[in-house]
Amino acid sequence: MLGAIALVVPSGYSGGAVLLLLGSAWLLVARPSLGLTRQDWLVIAALVAYAAVGMVEAWLDGQGSRGMDKPIRFLLAVPAMLLVMAYPPRLAWMWSGIALGAIAAGSWASWQKMHGVERADSFTHVIQFGNLCMVLAVFCMAGLGWAWQQRQRYGWVAFLLLGALGGILGSLFSGSRGGWIGFPIVLWVLYRGYGRLLPGWVKVSILASVVLAAAAVYSIPQTGVQSRIQQGFEDVAEYRAGVQKGSSVGDRFEMWKGAVTLIQQRPLTGWGSNGYHAALIELGNEGAIREGVTRFGHAHNEYLDAMAKRGVIGLAVLLMLYLVPMRLFFKQFHHESLEVRSVAIAGALLSVTYLDFGLTQTFMEHNSGVMMYAFWLAVLYGTMRAPYGMVKRSR
Repeated sequence: MLGAIALVVPSGYSGGAVLLLLGSAWLLVARPSLGLTRQDWLVIAALVAYAAVGMVEAWLDGQGSRGMDKPIRFLLAVPAMLLVMAYPPRLAWMWSGIALGAIAAGSWASWQKMHGVERADSFTHVIQFGNLCMVLAVFCMAGLGWAWQQRQRYGWVAFLLLGALGGILGSLFSGSRGGWIGFPIVLWVLYRGYGRLLPGWVKVSILASVVLAAAAVYSIPQTGVQSRIQQGFEDVAEYRAGVQKGSSVGDRFEMWKGAVTLIQQRPLTGWGSNGYHAALIELGNEGAIREGVTRFGHAHNEYLDAMAKRGVIGLAVLLMLYLVPMRLFFKQFHHESLEVRSVAIAGALLSVTYLDFGLTQTFMEHNSGVMMYAFWLAVLYGTMRAPYGMVKRSR
């Protein structure tokens, strides 16, 4: 459920997460021996530190229980991760859910596009939908190593490739350009994980296919990709020329300018969410930034937003949340079992995609961004952490 209904059911990304959290209560009864290692504690520390800083900010900023909502979800991911460590899932179910979710999201986006919707979305914000489609797509690509080890390898490979195609279509039809910027890095991570196993002709064929597919997608006007990319260049040129018409790119530049100004004033402690928004409005009133962007409560950049609201510590715990698990996943890229390696690659790509999305969107300001990162981190790390049980249960 964590993957299958994530983007095609209202708040679907919460369904599987809630069940995992409820299931973790069994740990209090069974008390399995987890044997937590230093690496496990590092991941737990990253989740707890990010949650703690967010809750302290909410308290000092006078946000009440509303401000505690998103940070506390990272704490709730910890027992879910411990549950997965103790009882790792059957990988056939996990990869099937991911592929089904990607295919469903891509089909939904395709249906919307055929019915004249300019930018396909679902039950969440259009940027969130497009970028999370990309997350499911790259998960499917990561799972190809696992698929190749199965008895019905060709069927599984075809299923995951179809999932990857569905997720990519969802991203393309949403017009969310932030997810496209980091795709070359995604390919590099996949190469790091699987490249040494592939003969030279396969690598050349994959590269040629990617280039040809990208050219085809750009060349076909109906995809909307060409117009979105050209619009981005035009927005940049107009902003540099001093023309501010409220484009998405121009607005981002203005929000970033405002966030940088506020960071310079309070680099250590930040302003808090309420203080940030009030100070941004003041900058708009003074004419320091375009007044129209003051309606946004975040900077449309994860890193500037974290530092503007929570100071240096806020930025540090955000980077810790992304980089600590990513480093641990990368360490398993040469594991002898492709089943373990596939989970590690998916985990690394989770951090890589979020690092990319954060350049142009404040992903952690949205419930979908919080739930997908926190609980997929719990599942992927918890599964990788229990390799023997995982390999046994994947058959």
